[in-house]
Amino acid sequence: MRGIGRNIGVNVIAVGGTADHVHLLLAVPPTVTVAQIMQDLKTNSSRHLNEEHRGFGWQDGYAAISVSPSQSHRVVAYIEHQVEHHRVRTFEEEYVAMLDRSGVQYDSSHLLD
Repeated sequence: MRGIGRNIGVNVIAVGGTADHVHLLLAVPPTVTVAQIMQDLKTNSSRHLNEEHRGFGWQDGYAAISVSPSQSHRVVAYIEHQVEHHRVRTFEEEYVAMLDRSGVQYDSSHLLD
């Protein structure tokens, strides 16, 4: 992911996750949309991963939440400790809590399509 980010001009500050999801902290340049970045990251990482592991595929959607630069150290620590987080709460439980904390409205029937 860092290499792909570098190739498309995006600084991938942190990357981490578990078998069913990934978290990224990105410095998004003002000249590119989050949708463009995600398309490039997902397309290129899928291509790479399918060379190694047939049948890999990303879900259709993604979530993007902005973070204050003053809080980036907390986000990096959160991303680096995904395995520990998910010993306590599932990804879905943590995702819903994150959306709720951020004030994001969502339809729970389409949450993880």
